[in-house]
Amino acid sequence: MNTSTRIGLAAHEAAIRRDLDMLGLPAKSWLPPRHDGALDVLVVGAGMNGIAAAGALKLRGIRNIAMLDDSQPGQEGPWMTYAKMEMLRSPKTLPGPCFGIPSLTYRAYHEARFGAADWQALYKIPNQLWQDYLGWLQAMLALPLRHGTVLRRLLPEAGLLRAELASGETILARRVVLATGRGGAGGLYWPGFIDPDLRPDLAEHTNIAIDFEKLRGKRVAVIGAGPSALDNAAAAMEHGAASADVFVRRKALPQINKGRGASHPGFLRGWGELDDADRYAFLVYGQDLQAPPPHETVFRVMRLGVQIHLGQAVERASRDGDQVLLRLASGAEQRFDFLIIGTGFLVDLDRVPELAAFAPHIARWGDRYSPPADLVRQDLLAFPYLGPGFELQPRNAGAPAEISQIHLMNYGAHASFGGIASDIPGVAVAAERLTNAITRHAFRENFPALRQAVEEFDEPELEGTPFFVPRG
Repeated sequence: MNTSTRIGLAAHEAAIRRDLDMLGLPAKSWLPPRHDGALDVLVVGAGMNGIAAAGALKLRGIRNIAMLDDSQPGQEGPWMTYAKMEMLRSPKTLPGPCFGIPSLTYRAYHEARFGAADWQALYKIPNQLWQDYLGWLQAMLALPLRHGTVLRRLLPEAGLLRAELASGETILARRVVLATGRGGAGGLYWPGFIDPDLRPDLAEHTNIAIDFEKLRGKRVAVIGAGPSALDNAAAAMEHGAASADVFVRRKALPQINKGRGASHPGFLRGWGELDDADRYAFLVYGQDLQAPPPHETVFRVMRLGVQIHLGQAVERASRDGDQVLLRLASGAEQRFDFLIIGTGFLVDLDRVPELAAFAPHIARWGDRYSPPADLVRQDLLAFPYLGPGFELQPRNAGAPAEISQIHLMNYGAHASFGGIASDIPGVAVAAERLTNAITRHAFRENFPALRQAVEEFDEPELEGTPFFVPRG
């Protein structure tokens, strides 16, 4: 960054501080001090959603919070690790986690760094710039973030949650927000037809960082038709792979991204207010159609010579010496030097280690809603059934009372609230919904102390006027 750029960003930051001052933000802390050493809120994850959650809480005056992330600075979230697209798939004009403040949007940040003309010329936001922006936003809001910190498990403890860290440290919190991304509700989906012993030398998932330099000169196979599958195939070719072949079960790629048609305030704010039947039926509709890869990704793989094999389902992937043997549904067999698995994420709270103490007691959609026979989709029924502020809900009478003090602001919220907790268009809405709920809960839980504080408030308004009555 050159001197003139730094001056531009510094001036912009001064303007932000003025904006916040005029808005009275962050609000002063209003919750009574805790005497048990517990946090009011612990946010786990410092990617886009974690920043949105912690920032919204701080601006609302809920200040006794902390953030944890297992990564190092600049590596939070997927953008600089396993995400292999060249640029964000979302339009550059989306405001992102700006808390309704124009000067905190990506556009304002970009123009401050590079100028308005550069913004006008920009097509979409490169991954590195988006990562830079999120890191800048975290620093600008002075969020209390600890990097390199791993949450091992959450346990109920007398109305609080005890967070046990890998370091052996324990943190007590009234509420915990799990802003742990797309893999945070069950991990990666590994199809059963792929032999697990292929990993890691002969196969890896798209959502784990792959050392593409090791694929130079090799023949690479990719399973899946989604954006991540194609972007990883492109990344392999860009790093010198001899070839990349993508195997797709469907005979044609999906054509319409219905998610773009649903990216408006009605869906973003109203999805959670629909009845269960409407929400579930729409989930099935979207799942059955699937979304196409972005046209930019398609042109990228075509430019690089990636071969896409439609209607070629893989029935088995196994080790054959130092090669991967793919057996196709057609009966044909092909051998490759490496396999990339682009099959997305699993939602299965029994596989989330930090929730092991709660998982048997967490309500799933299948516990609360019985769809018509033709709409039964077991993977959708496995999603957690969340309360209005992303709270986990009890499955049974034996559930720990603290279960509803855990807020799942990750991909596990998709069935209850649509894409607001996993996609850029809805991140600000998700943070607002979460913060509204936590504000209501915190006010109700602390009302006796808050009322007492009002009763003890004692600043004479009329002192110095003829109508002042001294206390006697």
